[in-house]
Amino acid sequence: MDNLNGTGKLIGALVVGALAGAALGILFAPDKGSKTRSNIIDGAKDLAGDIKKKMTDEAAALRKKADELERMAKEKVEEVFDNVKHKAEDAVKK
Repeated sequence: MDNLNGTGKLIGALVVGALAGAALGILFAPDKGSKTRSNIIDGAKDLAGDIKKKMTDEAAALRKKADELERMAKEKVEEVFDNVKHKAEDAVKK
């Protein structure tokens, strides 16, 4: 739990730092306002695209892991079923 709390603080600090940097960048921007706004919009679109790609990649990795865990679970169930079946057959033979 402490790790999550520390991670939350780190993310919060990064967000605050990014916002402060963006605000200072706008205040001291050498370009016209329209150009600065265009740059901000382009940067936001790029960031959104990067985040979307990372989320898609992570979702695919999670799906792959879930499929692998499902396969392993099915194998384990079949193994247990076979063991029980063999023990039942052995018990009937005796």
